[in-house]
Amino acid sequence: MSAPSTPVAAPAGIKRWWNSWVSPWRLKRMGILGMNCRNHDFIAAYNPRSLFPLVDNKLKTKLLAEEYEVATPKLFFVVNVQHEIATIEDKLMALDAFAVKPAKGSGGKGILVIIGRRGDKFIKSSGAEITIEDIKRHMTNALAGLYSLGGKPDVVIVEDLIQFDDYFKDYSYEGVPDIRIIIFKGYPVMAMLRLATHKSDGKANLHQGAVGVGLDISTGRALKAVQHSKPVTHHPDTKRALDEIQIADWRNWLLLASKCYEMTGLGYIGTDLVLDKVRGAQLLELNARPGLAIQVANGRGLLPRLRHVESLKERMHRTAEQRVDYVMKTFTADGL
Repeated sequence: MSAPSTPVAAPAGIKRWWNSWVSPWRLKRMGILGMNCRNHDFIAAYNPRSLFPLVDNKLKTKLLAEEYEVATPKLFFVVNVQHEIATIEDKLMALDAFAVKPAKGSGGKGILVIIGRRGDKFIKSSGAEITIEDIKRHMTNALAGLYSLGGKPDVVIVEDLIQFDDYFKDYSYEGVPDIRIIIFKGYPVMAMLRLATHKSDGKANLHQGAVGVGLDISTGRALKAVQHSKPVTHHPDTKRALDEIQIADWRNWLLLASKCYEMTGLGYIGTDLVLDKVRGAQLLELNARPGLAIQVANGRGLLPRLRHVESLKERMHRTAEQRVDYVMKTFTADGL
C-alpha cells in the first residue's frame, strides 16, 4: 500500500485571494451598495438625465454655484477654441497660482495645478517646472477632448488655486486634499477625506493613489483609512497618523454639501469640497455617478442609510439645516 500523499499547500496568491474574497451574502449583510443597485435604484431613479450636464460640465457647475451663492473657487477665464491659446500668454503670466481643468473631465484627468512661478517657468504641485508652451499644449489636448467624457471636444477652465490650509500640511503631500460627501435627497449620508500623495501626483484621486479616510458623518472624526483599497494607518509620505484627523467646523461642511441638492435638482450626488485657509469650505465639483470606494474607507455599507432616507416622509426636513441636524443625530459611528 502506498503511503498517503502529503497535502500540497495552496500557492500564496490563492491564499491571498481566498482570504480577501467576500461572499455576496456577507456583502449584503454588511449593507454594501453594489454598482447595479446604485445605477438602478438611485442614479436612474433619482437623477433625471436632463440634469446631468449641470454636474458633468464643471463650467456649468461653477456658474450655477455662483448663482445660488454656494462658495466655489474664483473663475479667472475660459478657453473655448484653439485659436485663443495663441494669445493666452499675457493672461497666464498675470497669474502666480492657478488650476487648469477640462470642463468635462472625469476622475481627475487633465487637471494641471500650478502653485507658483520661477522666472518664466511655472511650478507644478510636485515641484517640477514647466514652460508656458507646456501649458498651451495641455490646453490643446484638453480642447481636443483627450481628458473629457467620451473624448468629445471640450472647453478649458482656469480658476483660482485653493490656498492650502495649515491644518492639512502633514496629512496631504504635494496637493490639496478634498472631502467627498454623498448627498441623497438632500441628506448627507457618508463622507470621506481624500489626501494627495506623491504617487497620485498631488491629486486627491483614489484611483491614482490618494489616501481615502472615512469620516464619521456626525462628528467629522476619522474612522479608518485606505490606499488602493488596503488599510493604512499613516500617510505614506508624511508618516502622520491618520486616526488623529478631526475636521473643524464640520456642520458647515455638511450644510454646503446639502445645499447642492436644491442647486442641481439631483437626488443622488457626490459633492467634492476643499478647505481654503482664507475663504473656508469651497465646492470644487459635483458627480452624478459617485463611486463606491467611500464604503471601503468608512468600513460600512451605504445601503442602510440610503434606505432609511427613502423611508422618511417627503419634505420631512425642508431645509439643509434641518437635514444636516437630523443626520448628525442619526448616522453615528455606532448607529445606522
